Amino acid sequence: MKHPHRHRRRHLLLPVAAVTAALLGAGLTFTTGDTAEAATARQAEELDRGVVSVHTGSGNLVSWRWLGTDPNDVSFNVYRAGTKVNATPITGSTNYFHSGAPSHADYTVRAVVNGVEQGDSVHAIQFRTGYKDVPISPPAGGTAPGNSPYTYEANDASVGDLDGDGALDIVLKWQPTNAKDNSQSGYTGNTIVDGIKLDGTRLWRIDLGRNIRSGAHYTQFQVYDYDGDGKAEVAMKTADGTRDGTGAVIGSSSADHRNSSGYVLSGPEFLTMFNGQTGKAMQSVDYVPGRGTVSSWGDNYGNRVDRFLAGTAYLDGARPSLIMARGYYTRTVIAAWDWRGGQFTRRWTFDTTSSTNSGKGYDGQGNHSLSVADVDADGKDEIVYGAMTVDDNGNGLWTTRLGHGDAGHVGDLNPSRAGLEYFKVSEDSSKPGSWMADARTGQILWQTASGSDNGRGVAADIYAGSAGAEAWSAADTTLRSATGASLGREPSSVNFLSWWDGDPVRELLDGTRIDKYGTSGDTRLLTGSGVSSNNGTKSTPVLSGDILGDWREEVVWRTSDNTALRIYSTPHETSTKITTLLHDTQYRTALAWQNTAYNQPPHPSFFIGNGMPTAPRPTVHTP
Repeated sequence: MKHPHRHRRRHLLLPVAAVTAALLGAGLTFTTGDTAEAATARQAEELDRGVVSVHTGSGNLVSWRWLGTDPNDVSFNVYRAGTKVNATPITGSTNYFHSGAPSHADYTVRAVVNGVEQGDSVHAIQFRTGYKDVPISPPAGGTAPGNSPYTYEANDASVGDLDGDGALDIVLKWQPTNAKDNSQSGYTGNTIVDGIKLDGTRLWRIDLGRNIRSGAHYTQFQVYDYDGDGKAEVAMKTADGTRDGTGAVIGSSSADHRNSSGYVLSGPEFLTMFNGQTGKAMQSVDYVPGRGTVSSWGDNYGNRVDRFLAGTAYLDGARPSLIMARGYYTRTVIAAWDWRGGQFTRRWTFDTTSSTNSGKGYDGQGNHSLSVADVDADGKDEIVYGAMTVDDNGNGLWTTRLGHGDAGHVGDLNPSRAGLEYFKVSEDSSKPGSWMADARTGQILWQTASGSDNGRGVAADIYAGSAGAEAWSAADTTLRSATGASLGREPSSVNFLSWWDGDPVRELLDGTRIDKYGTSGDTRLLTGSGVSSNNGTKSTPVLSGDILGDWREEVVWRTSDNTALRIYSTPHETSTKITTLLHDTQYRTALAWQNTAYNQPPHPSFFIGNGMPTAPRPTVHTP
């Protein structure tokens, strides 16, 4: 089996002096990273087959996971109520259309390894009307100080195997209807977080309490198996009065640190690791960095001091670490934590004001999100933090000094050149509106004109007529090729993405619909029924990604009455066979950071699109 990055063409090896001179000439600050490539097997989830049956008018599409731990030459048989329905073992895909079958047909899948049929998989989750509802229960509303009434809406979610049964569970953030952007004063209701199984069973409910303000920038939660015990933990920032899933209170239950404007600018700040099965707070440590002097973050009323980002990264190349960050308009601090043996250990802290980084242009470069990827192909992950990247060891790797923006995308966007690329939009009207860079060095490959606050941008292969990924943004007037050339009509949306139909070209996900790009107009493939999108004008789903079935992506919306999470899975057959994207750790960690601030869609470590080569197999092990 291949290492997930070994299918790439190798980077050209140039003299260090020549590389440094070229980068400095491009206005970059660059630190040489590790050069040795590791072929370490990364820790991944031990997942079941994730079998789904999606009913259409003419039958059921049954699809399932090809696991990273399966052999390359595994094949599959599909059974309905114990009777095999396929004539010969399925080798070229991980889906099968069972024509004429009713919506309630009961399916299992059996792997065939070296000619020997294995045991039954889990039974298929039935999408009898094209979707599957997971029942949810909104918390009771209330009234915040200043007579601010609120109810609750289901907001962002993440997934992880909370109880170790091989099935992904959902961690859902409930947001009060009076949640605030940091720039807005006013009291909010509490942020609530639930652990939920796919049948709607609620495992626990955490109430973050009055001393955590509610809004897109305050609570970024990470769901991942950090200690390798086969069960995911849940990490987030907490404070006095946070009540864990067992009812225990962190810190002081009576403290109220809110000021007259509703901001929380005093009192202790904690980082807590919760048990994913019970919601119990296992350990709380001081949040790094503390707020210190509020005005040192760029204003004195509490906007920039409480801008938080979070992620998960394989910093040692083998096991996941937790990333917790604060600040991106001025000072930025990123702390990397390991969770081992029931204890936090801080691996490193990156601070733009430290003597190592001060004056090098790392301050003020963050986005409203981050990405995690092995950008230098050394087997260890980096943190792509807006217009800069931090190496796996906590040192600055590069900065373009092109500043803050709302969206960024890291992937193999141009498969004809070595390594990964990074597409980003800029909020500063004096900077290029958007740009594509080499993700290893930050070298700008192409850019668009400056002159506006460019609030949205996307990069993905949505058009088979141009090689590699296309890129487009709100302030640009054209769809662009992987090399920046104009391709004509822009898509109808600049938001999320989904692999939905049968080909490897990606679709457009925006609001409550999925569309297929076309040069003269987009084609509607799915309109969600009875659902709403999240986060105001961002119009994002609760979650989108490969969470069930084959490698295509599910989309999760909340029902408009907030009583269910409605999951849609593709009804389209495909002849493309790709290992579950949950076992591509760049994609899996992207699902973990998707809920962070302004949500962005996930990208794998390799190219999926028109004319793609055979997808690589990941090197993973399950604890």
